[in-house]
Amino acid sequence: MDGGRVGLRAPELGGAPRSGLCTDCGVSRIGDGRACGRACQFIQPDYETLEQRIHGRLVGAADEAFFGVTHAMYRARLEPAAEGAQWTGLTTALAAELLRAGAVDGVIATAPDPSDRWKPMPVIVTDAAEMAQCRGMRMGYGPLLALLEPAREMGLRRIAVIGVPCQIYALRVLEAELGFDEITVIGTPCSDNTTTENFHTFLGLLEDQPETVSYLEFRADYRVELRFSDGRAPRFVPFLKLPLSDLPQNFFPMTCKTCVDYTNRLADITVGYMGGDGDQWLIVRNARGAAVLDRLGDRVVTSALTDKGKRAAAVTGFLANTERAAGGLPLRRMPDWVRPIVAWLQPRTGPRGLEFARARVEMKAIETILHLRRAHPAKMKNMVPRHVWALAARYGLVPKDDEQRDES
Repeated sequence: MDGGRVGLRAPELGGAPRSGLCTDCGVSRIGDGRACGRACQFIQPDYETLEQRIHGRLVGAADEAFFGVTHAMYRARLEPAAEGAQWTGLTTALAAELLRAGAVDGVIATAPDPSDRWKPMPVIVTDAAEMAQCRGMRMGYGPLLALLEPAREMGLRRIAVIGVPCQIYALRVLEAELGFDEITVIGTPCSDNTTTENFHTFLGLLEDQPETVSYLEFRADYRVELRFSDGRAPRFVPFLKLPLSDLPQNFFPMTCKTCVDYTNRLADITVGYMGGDGDQWLIVRNARGAAVLDRLGDRVVTSALTDKGKRAAAVTGFLANTERAAGGLPLRRMPDWVRPIVAWLQPRTGPRGLEFARARVEMKAIETILHLRRAHPAKMKNMVPRHVWALAARYGLVPKDDEQRDES
C-alpha cells in the first residue's frame, strides 16, 4: 500500500515476526531474517559496547545509572504547541525540522493505520509537512525497521528514525551494514505495549463508547486523560481506578514484561514524559542529539527538572504485587472506599519528576527479573544486562549463580 500522499509512504510489508520473544521490530521481515540473532535485545543484548560506540563513553554515576548516557536533560515543551499533538508535538517537530533543513532525506516513523487510529503503521516521510500525520500514541506492534530496505531503494542516504527501545537496539546493532550515509535516532521511551485488539478491550472497560476516544495519555499526575471525538470534555481517570485487574493475564506480552530498556538508551535524543512532571522530558545523549534540538531554537522552552517525593514505598509495593502476579496469584484489589483517599494522596506525596522516572525504571528492572525467572529462566544469563541487576539490587534482587553472564 502507498500512503496516498506526497511525502508519506507506507510500503507493503512482507515477512512475519519471529516466534517466542519478539516485538516485531521489523528485522525478521528484512531479507532472510537471520539478522535477528545478532540484533534482538531479547537474546543477548550488549548495551555497554553500543553505548561506547554511539555516545563515546559508558554511563557514569548518579542518574545515568537509571537513564543511560546523558549529555543534558530538560523539562521541555514546544511553543506554540502543535495542534493534535499528544503533548506539544516536540518529537515530530524535531524530525520535521531535520527534513525542512535538508539535514536528512527521509524519516522512518509511525502513523495511524487508515482503518484504525490506534493501530501503528510504519511510514517513510520525505516532506516536513507530513510529519504531522505521525503525531500521537499508537498501541500494537509496528515493524518499523522493515522500511529500511524500501528507504534505501528510494535512494535515501541520510535518514532519521523515530522508534521505541526494542526497535532502536536492533537498528544500532545493524546500522553499520545498512548502507546509509547517516542515521539520526529520535527515541521515545516505552515500558508496556499490547496488541491493538487488546487495547480496544481496555478502552471498552474505560468507556461505554470506546469508539469516540481520540486521545489517551498516562500523565505524571497519576491520572489517565481521555479526549473524545464527539466534543465531550476531557475525562481524567486516577491510575488507581483503572480496570487493570479486569484485564486478561496475557494483556501485556512477555516481551514488555521483560524489557531491559525503558529510556531508549541508544537514541541520540530521547523524548518522553515520565520525568517531565507535566511537561515533556528530554534526554540529550550526545552531540548529534544536541544538534537536533538546537535546530528548533527558541521554539523549545526548557526548564530544570523537578525531583520530589520518595519512591521506595511505591517500588517495594510494586515488587510485592509483581511477585504475586509472577507466581500466578491474582493481584489484590484495593477496597473501593480506600481508592479515593489514595488517589488524592498520590499526586501530593508520591514521587514526581525525576523521582517518578527513577521509580518507573526500577519497576521495569524488577519486572524483568521476576518474570524471566518464572517463564524463561534459561534466558536470564544472557538477557539481563548489568545495569538492570544494579537497579534491582536496591530491593534485594540479586543474580543467582546461573543467572549472570561472566563478563570479567
